[in-house]
Amino acid sequence: MRTTSNGSSELISANGHPPPSILVVDDDPDILEALSEILESEGFGIRQARNGLEALDLVANLAPNLILLDLMMPVMDGWEFAERMRGRPDWARIPVIVLSADRNIGTKARELGALGYLAKPFELNELLSMVQTSLQHSKKNGEHS
Repeated sequence: MRTTSNGSSELISANGHPPPSILVVDDDPDILEALSEILESEGFGIRQARNGLEALDLVANLAPNLILLDLMMPVMDGWEFAERMRGRPDWARIPVIVLSADRNIGTKARELGALGYLAKPFELNELLSMVQTSLQHSKKNGEHS
């Protein structure tokens, strides 16, 4: 970790670059905290949003490398969030992994244009593998670095 010129702290990976940033969007505080802790322990920079509206504000300011998105949330659900995000060319390239307990998650994830999906409950190794694959895919394709 290093301190920036404005006094805030930022994570720096071993290669001297900031770690990939992941925006976790879920209205369940337990899931939000668990995912955040797990991903932070793996070296990722994490931001949290409890609904799509909060997530839109964070995307505007953060420009994350990846978004983990729940579909069923109050205020603004994952569907509306994804629709608004995809309407902005500069945001549309950010890979999204959908997380949902919905039994039709595969179909819904494809309809949203998500790079992948995980059905809740999911295995930790499954999540970490999909996150790594999504970030590598994004980097390889010259998308959102």
